[in-house]
Parts: sequence; C-alpha cells; structure tokens
Amino acid sequence: MAASGSRFTMADFLGSIQGTVQPGAARPVVVHADELTPLPTDQVHNPTVLAIAGLLPTASFELFRQTIPAGLSSDMQRHHHETVHFVISGRGHSEIEDDTEPWATGDFIYTPPWTWHRHYNDSDTEPVEFLTIENSRLLNLLGVGRRQSAGLVTVAEARARFKEEQA
Repeated sequence: MAASGSRFTMADFLGSIQGTVQPGAARPVVVHADELTPLPTDQVHNPTVLAIAGLLPTASFELFRQTIPAGLSSDMQRHHHETVHFVISGRGHSEIEDDTEPWATGDFIYTPPWTWHRHYNDSDTEPVEFLTIENSRLLNLLGVGRRQSAGLVTVAEARARFKEEQA
C-alpha cells in the first residue's frame, strides 16, 4: 500500500482506516499541583512564577501554571508558538502588539505567533493565576520553535531593539 505518490489508491487509503482507535499508553494521566516544576527565574527572563507540568507525557503542547505577583507583569516577548492563558484568578490587562485588552477570572487570552505581548496584574494586593497552554513542543519537534524576550519594556521599545527581525 502506498499512502501517497504515484502508487496511491483510494481503496488502499480507505482500507487502512481502522474502525477503532486504541487508547494511548502514555502515563502519568494526572500530575498533581505539588509535582509541577518551577522554572528557574534567573534563566527565563520573566519576572512571573512559572511552574511546568513537565511530567505530563504531552507530545505537542506544554502546560504551565503562571503567577503574576500583585502590581507586576510578565516580560515583553514573542515566540513562534501560539499560547492560550486561562485566567484562574485575578484581573489585569494584556498588550498584544498595538492592542490592549482587559481580562479577569474565567477569561481566555490568546497570543498569536510572533506577536509582541506582555501581561499585567492590575491588582495592588492579589496575584494573578493563569493556566498557560502553548504548542511549543510541536514546533520544537519540527525544529522551528523560537522565543525572544525584550525584558520589561514597551512594544515600541521591543520593536526598536529587534527591528532587524520584524519579518
């Protein structure tokens, strides 16, 4: 059977489709909160607290619990992967390129690929908690994963610093 190319036939393709899909054997299926691994703050250029669910056997996406302390923000960054933040608790706003959007508990924040962005905690007393989901593992497997951090700067300052890499 040829899956593609000059020897491809529809009969072979349809014959290869199975009626059932076997459950995956990857384990563990549960990673408890105390099993999350904090990223070393001196190595990630991000003043927030990031803890990765690294024991989960996901092949194409990464999961983090992210905490932004009261009155602080993440760094201004961009990356090739997509990211979705689910706001577990707190309120704040995000700069994503030229857009500024407020958010609060229960909201989802989408960061498109290769866009400058930064997330702010608008509370003076309470932390913000995110569940952060990104497809970085898939892009890293394909050899196209990339991240840049401009630090605690504005979008305009990040663009100026990395102007040679706008395309």
